[in-house]
Amino acid sequence: MSNAVLNCFVVDDSSIQRLSIVKLIEGHPNLRLVGEFSNAVETKSALENQSVDLIFLDIEMPILTGFDLLDDIAEKPGIIFVTGQTKYAFKAFDYAAIDYLQKPIKKDRFLYAVERALLAHKVKNEMIEDRGEFIFVKSNLKKRKVYLKELRYIQALGDYVKLITEEDNLVVLSTMKSFENLLPEEDFMRIHKSYIINLRKVEKFNSKAVELGTDVLPLSRNRKSELVEALSQF
Repeated sequence: MSNAVLNCFVVDDSSIQRLSIVKLIEGHPNLRLVGEFSNAVETKSALENQSVDLIFLDIEMPILTGFDLLDDIAEKPGIIFVTGQTKYAFKAFDYAAIDYLQKPIKKDRFLYAVERALLAHKVKNEMIEDRGEFIFVKSNLKKRKVYLKELRYIQALGDYVKLITEEDNLVVLSTMKSFENLLPEEDFMRIHKSYIINLRKVEKFNSKAVELGTDVLPLSRNRKSELVEALSQF
């Protein structure tokens, strides 16, 4: 069993069905009920002010269906559809639903769906944590792992680029453009045709140069305002 606790909404126009799901949620150590709604309109409004991990979502509701709700929101949480109709099962797959529970809900089937939701949540979080933490580059015919927090800057060298890290320098057959696309733009910025820097390593700068410790790198005139804006996030 995962230690994560998922914040949940229950959305169903039937108060009896809502109550049955709420009881199951309240009896589960990994679920926390943070909202229950009788229609998709109220749910959509609530999602603008509160982020949730999981929605137990009825499909057939007046005004907006459960599918309509998902069409209207950009950041979709985990979804477990709850419905009395089997005919929507195939369509539910189009919405990448975690599971599809048929009313009346059986407890063992509910527990199985929650386990799937917890696993999906864990996988999603691990992907977020790993994204951008390191890259692999080929240097001297070997694949090398480079941790982004240790990468200070990148310098163009003709058909190659030079990666300057806290511990090492690596020469890689590549272009600046491909590295620009590879690195997370919130942490790295191209300040000159020949240099990409780790914004977290900047100690000083003026209109002509950027200082990363003892390294002083040229700053293109048209990049100064972008640099000021990029550094304002830290």
